[in-house]
Amino acid sequence: MTEDTGLWRRNLYVLWGCTFVAGVAFSELMPFMSLYVSQLGHFTKAEVSFYSGLVYAATFLVTAIVSPMWGALADRKGRKIMLIRASFGMGAAMFLMGLATNIWQLIALRALQGLFSGFISNAQALIASQTPRKEAGKALGTLVTGSTSGMLMGPILGGALASVFSIRMTFFITAGLMFIAGILSATMVTEHFVPLPKRPSAGKGLLRGLLSQFPDPKLIILLLLSTLFVQLGNTSIAPIISLYVKELMGGAGRIAFVAGIIAALPGLANIIAAPRLGAYGDRHGSGKILIAGYLFAVLVYLPQGFVTSVWALGALRLLVGVSDGALFPTIQTLLTKYSPVSATSAIFSWNQSFQALGNMLGSLLGGTLAGLFDYNVVFFATASMLLVNFLMLWFLAPKLRQ
Repeated sequence: MTEDTGLWRRNLYVLWGCTFVAGVAFSELMPFMSLYVSQLGHFTKAEVSFYSGLVYAATFLVTAIVSPMWGALADRKGRKIMLIRASFGMGAAMFLMGLATNIWQLIALRALQGLFSGFISNAQALIASQTPRKEAGKALGTLVTGSTSGMLMGPILGGALASVFSIRMTFFITAGLMFIAGILSATMVTEHFVPLPKRPSAGKGLLRGLLSQFPDPKLIILLLLSTLFVQLGNTSIAPIISLYVKELMGGAGRIAFVAGIIAALPGLANIIAAPRLGAYGDRHGSGKILIAGYLFAVLVYLPQGFVTSVWALGALRLLVGVSDGALFPTIQTLLTKYSPVSATSAIFSWNQSFQALGNMLGSLLGGTLAGLFDYNVVFFATASMLLVNFLMLWFLAPKLRQ
């Protein structure tokens, strides 16, 4: 299972850089995607909002559907080839987006991007399959900071590129970044992969057949649902955070600049916290980190609905990054520790599917609750969902407390 220590460490450093580049590429297009939609036709304000939602959702919907199939293929053919497939496929889709002439072409190309998804999940699976189990938490926690820091830089870089060049040119530059990640993966990542025979699972279904390989399939299901809950909670905040900042600032001042800082704070804290919490979990038990992370998340989400100043919101959003550093990498670490090597890529791809579903449902939930009630209700709902998730793990997976 474990490869040479120098090999997995070198792969970790290379893939940290690749996931950073991928994180930049994924996030730098989002700040002006709605502006690009408005350039593709004569739309009303309501139509721009509707089509922007379709453009946003298309990628996540397809990702949720195809990720398990890519993961099963990776466990038979290798993770490195999946990295190359994902990077060049998504790069091509992004390049073609820059050539789109109508909204339906853009929606179709966003779906095509989802079809070639899986770069980050396969990078995680490759590192998980090579890293000694006792160091898996620290390694995966470190790898997560690559994509996280890239996603922090992406919106800033994307806005600058769109200002200096044009929105269409930014798509071409983003495609170039993905091609660079593909070249680095092809030339600098080493995988001594031994093909595994395809396990018979006729009549069981894709997920059920996969779970038959696990000693504790109930725990795996709970961890996948945990990914969905955590991502749903995070994404439910995204559509309303800038509007909430505007309300707290009384509609005056440099709202966009402040909102950008507030949005970036969780990522900054995550970069610092994730590797340290992962290393602590390796020594004292990843399950304990996960349980504590949920309680901490509830405690930092709930008061965000009561704040009256942007400074208080910023402090609490910084703490959200700490909770994310305890939750996301730890869920992945536990999936690694409770998975057979033969199913590593498959289970990480299912994890990506649940994460994509969380993205979709979170966006819908946040916008709906904010429209029906008020912005603070979104924070209360997120805290409640995380509390439910905590109770599920506490009562249904008692081994995590041991």
